[in-house]
Amino acid sequence: MLTDSFDRDVTGVRVSLTDRCNFDCVYCHNEGLGDTRGPAAPRDHEMGADDVVRFLEVATEFDVEAVKFTGGEPMLREDLAEIVARTPDELSVSMTTNGTFLPGRAEALVDAGLDRVNISQDALDRETFAQVTQSGAYDAVLEGVGAALDAGLDPVKLNVVVFERTAGYVPEMVEHVAANPGLRLQLIEYMPELTGNPEWAIDMARVHDWLAERAVAVANREMHDRTRYWIAPDDGDERGGEDQVPITRDSVDDESPPIDDASLGLVEIVDPVENPTFCANCHRVRVTHDGFLKGCLNRTDDLRSMGEMTNSEIREAFREVVANRVPFYGEYMVRTDEGGWEVNDEYVEPRASVD
Repeated sequence: MLTDSFDRDVTGVRVSLTDRCNFDCVYCHNEGLGDTRGPAAPRDHEMGADDVVRFLEVATEFDVEAVKFTGGEPMLREDLAEIVARTPDELSVSMTTNGTFLPGRAEALVDAGLDRVNISQDALDRETFAQVTQSGAYDAVLEGVGAALDAGLDPVKLNVVVFERTAGYVPEMVEHVAANPGLRLQLIEYMPELTGNPEWAIDMARVHDWLAERAVAVANREMHDRTRYWIAPDDGDERGGEDQVPITRDSVDDESPPIDDASLGLVEIVDPVENPTFCANCHRVRVTHDGFLKGCLNRTDDLRSMGEMTNSEIREAFREVVANRVPFYGEYMVRTDEGGWEVNDEYVEPRASVD
């Protein structure tokens, strides 16, 4: 297993299969690359199935344990099931999708080897959903969630980016997940450093505080030091507050609650913004749709081409990217005396002198 200079093992890879998408979400950062989206038709610069599989085979040489396929919308790839089927058996396989193409395809993906799925569903409100995604696919997403559950992909994780337009729907989403045992909820902090519009951001501490009051049990997940909250269905039985199970650190990979209550819903907060602890616990390397390795979501100055995608080129690029990985907050970005953040001069390329 490869370890960077900050003692972070690389245990997972996140592979973008395309930058194409049938949505146009207002918060999209395209895996940190910005808005590169184009027509929905296949494009020549996307990695082919052989390239993706070859990369994954090399990744297993370094004891990588998991791959998450992303986009854009990965289900725009006609060869997605083939890629999943050819993924090395050593890797657990998950996917992030908007869910609109899951009906009719979910079972084939499970048969090919897909283990888990995250589906973006930012609100249980048709109008707000349309505003955020700039699509009219609300019903299609709900059908996709149902198709994933029917195919045995439970628990299905619903992704909600929490910002000005969606924050008011968080309680409703939490209750929805608590009432549906096959669902989990990920509340993802809006990242203005990637998408702009900082005025859309909200204080995630308020969300943590509300969930802590509502939760029956709370635990920390080792990966990214994320906080998990187990919520009881709203049946009038107050089970949070003083009766809450204290915070533990024994839920690294186990999504079952630290108490014996199968009726609880799981809510996890992903809050990386200005969070050195989050970055210090990052164990992923990213792969762009066009064959570049990327050590950090928030950076585009660390891209490393894998060339013609030969095994030797992939190995060399992988080793180099891991060796050069740094935590974004706390190292690449450092605190100023005034309490803000600035780029660490150590990671700024010196300009050539001009005579």
